[in-house]
Amino acid sequence: MTGYRRFAAATSLTTAGDGVFAAAVPLLAATLTRDPRLVSVVAAATSLPWLLFSLPAGALVDRNDRARMMGRGVAVQAAVAAVVAVLAASERLGVGGLAALAFGLGACQVAVGTAAQALLPSLVAAERLPSANGYQQTIAVVGQQFLGPPAGSLLFAVAAGLPFGAYAVVLTVAAALLATLAARGDRGRPQRTPSSLRAEIGAGLRWLAAHRLLRTLTLLAAVNTFCFQLGNATLVLLATTELGVSARGFGLLLATAAAGSLAGGLGGPWLLRRLGDRAVLLAALVLNAVAVGAMGLAPDAAVLGVLLATTGLGVTLWNLVSIGLRQRLVPADLLGRVMGVHRLVSWGLIPAGALLSGVVAHAWGLRAPYPLAGAVRAVALLVALPTLVAAFRDPRG
Repeated sequence: MTGYRRFAAATSLTTAGDGVFAAAVPLLAATLTRDPRLVSVVAAATSLPWLLFSLPAGALVDRNDRARMMGRGVAVQAAVAAVVAVLAASERLGVGGLAALAFGLGACQVAVGTAAQALLPSLVAAERLPSANGYQQTIAVVGQQFLGPPAGSLLFAVAAGLPFGAYAVVLTVAAALLATLAARGDRGRPQRTPSSLRAEIGAGLRWLAAHRLLRTLTLLAAVNTFCFQLGNATLVLLATTELGVSARGFGLLLATAAAGSLAGGLGGPWLLRRLGDRAVLLAALVLNAVAVGAMGLAPDAAVLGVLLATTGLGVTLWNLVSIGLRQRLVPADLLGRVMGVHRLVSWGLIPAGALLSGVVAHAWGLRAPYPLAGAVRAVALLVALPTLVAAFRDPRG
């Protein structure tokens, strides 16, 4: 098995496990409390590590063996998931404990996700990178949205600890695959002399700050992910309380987003070749602003599912463009650090979005976060549009 195939097999497993986890955690939180503010705290705890650890994780990815770092991060995730399984099965887990364990899993995901994007360009030829990114997006969609959520909700309906135990097993196999990848020498280790961690982080910050196109995309991503979490954090309550969706149905509802995401992963590389990065990116941004705003008006689960599918398409197309640009434009020895800075900025506001979701839903109803999120995304796009169009004329910086 080639290095890339081992990498793809491992990421297929981790993304499927992440999908199980994504459905099981909000369901478990909803059984522990019906207060949307507490549910949003659990969602915020999962994403808070991106704010705290993205910069050092990026520097460590550029300093160390990327495949080995991925493998160790996944192994720690497996251990934490096993703890959640035991505590949930024994009914000894409260909202505070769930939030703390979700934070631990999120911290591992920072290291694993940053290392994965930095490692991929060393495993495939440059001309195959768009197709490889498209394939990675596809398997992420299949695992995180098609297979994982329905499986997670089904397992949760049987026993609260079961989906977390399955998550631990899947991650253990993935960690073993990544260990063999590192042992074969497919490591993606940058060839440079490391300096202090602070100096290395500073180099990544300065590079991204000086690059107009990637800087603009990073700032726009921060607004978009904030708005995504503004709606997503209390989605489980909207679905199960307002629209009468069951625990099993919630997993299927999450899977509807995968239809659009899968279309984006499979057809995105073709669209990029035909239309170019700028057209695809702008179309993705418009789709998401409209669909997120309309979710608050959905009269039933079927309409909500269609809108989730639309957002899935937009997010996948956005990812294909933005990830591909960073992989092509950032020097190889800076890739991990620049991705760390990007994720700090673009994901750092997710906890704030989750917490605001709980406050808005508590004050004005479970539908209120969605039109607010759609309006903010639309304003951000209008503000960024002139700079974005000008920056695409010379993407080199």
